[in-house]
Amino acid sequence: MRRTRLTDAPCPIARGLHEVAESWSLLILRDAMRGLTRFDEFQRSIGLATNMLARRLQTLVEAGLLERRPYQERPPRHAYHLTAKGRDFLPVLVAMADWGNRWLMPDGAFRLVDRETGRTVDPLLIDRNTGRAIRLEGIRSEMPAAGTPPAAAPTSEEHPE
Repeated sequence: MRRTRLTDAPCPIARGLHEVAESWSLLILRDAMRGLTRFDEFQRSIGLATNMLARRLQTLVEAGLLERRPYQERPPRHAYHLTAKGRDFLPVLVAMADWGNRWLMPDGAFRLVDRETGRTVDPLLIDRNTGRAIRLEGIRSEMPAAGTPPAAAPTSEEHPE
């Protein structure tokens, strides 16, 4: 059986899965969103073997979600920081957290909290252009015709940090 290359798929979900579908990658991104940057911090939080963690971090760097920055010369050590592409992944993690909390955490112990007010955040997916909530009943997806080039990625002017 020949495996399909998700990087060439005409679907943004398939292409996104290619970059982050491994569960450890999602947990690394979760921790990076929480402010962790150092290898040992990720290792302590996730509990992943160091060789696996190193591979996952390298994959996220290659995908452009994290960037590696030196913070110590002797011995050489690097920190991992979210890029603009990585920070744009926040809504996906928030949606996953909301869904998991609703359906998989019956005790409700997990909460997303507004840093300024301390209030619980109740996520809602909205259309950036209209401000309206996005609901399954109100949308449909359209795939480009075969051979149609995909739309270009947003520029920094279109999608500011």
